[in-house]
Amino acid sequence: MIKTIDPTTIPQPELYSILSTAVAPRPICFASTVDAEGKVNLSPYSFFNVFSSNPPVMVFSPTRSGRDNSLKHTHQNVVEVPEVVINVVNHKMAEQMSLASTAYDKGVNEFVKAGFSEVPSVKVKPPRVGEAPVSFECTVLEVVEIAQTPGAGNLIIAQVDMIHVNDDYFTDGVLDTEKLDLVGRMGGNWYIRAIKESLFEIPKPIRTHGIGVDALPKGIRESDILTGNNLGRLGNMESVLSTKEIKTVIANEGVKNASKTELHCLAKQLLEDGDTVKAMAYLLYAENL
Repeated sequence: MIKTIDPTTIPQPELYSILSTAVAPRPICFASTVDAEGKVNLSPYSFFNVFSSNPPVMVFSPTRSGRDNSLKHTHQNVVEVPEVVINVVNHKMAEQMSLASTAYDKGVNEFVKAGFSEVPSVKVKPPRVGEAPVSFECTVLEVVEIAQTPGAGNLIIAQVDMIHVNDDYFTDGVLDTEKLDLVGRMGGNWYIRAIKESLFEIPKPIRTHGIGVDALPKGIRESDILTGNNLGRLGNMESVLSTKEIKTVIANEGVKNASKTELHCLAKQLLEDGDTVKAMAYLLYAENL
């Protein structure tokens, strides 16, 4: 049963809860800014992402307070000084990052409160977080105020002018996802950690054209054993195996006498192990049983 909700009919806090819980995990923009007097502010925002690589542009949104409709200090600062350093957050700094989200009075330096190191930037006035695995010095291109109501977003569009990456997070010259150990924002008080056990790879059809799920035989598409993920992996293959290829695989694997159900179960495990070709052979062979 589906619960259908008109967002205009529920209180803002309830709407925020649904949005922030369903649209997750979200990367965290740990933003350092300064005001016209040079006072530093450091705050995390999870309404954030990278939106362009050429030019490199990031967008984040410090929303208006749902309680009193006030603007975040970060928003006020980038209007006064249109610069920001976007620091990436990993697990070893997550608790300190959360502490920095406290609604301290304007002018209070969250670097000091949360115990972070201020490192001078190269091109912009705000300092970067010394403990962050990656930091992006940015010039603010535009601030777009969505509305003046509680919970309304304020899009801060920032162009990356300088990047700082800690050498510890490279492997063979490439930024290493496992080493980064990033955290993402979920709903409520929940976060998620991008540890190895949580990561999985999907071959992306960037330079290939998968046959599509619709090209699979009906018996495979309507299997009671295969999942949607299994079908998606099969549909990503560039072509259906030939009869000769199927026979070769089946002969080599010694599953000629397996039942259709057994073949589907074996294929499912093969797909989860990453052996798509062999799985396809099993399934196509089962179609002729």
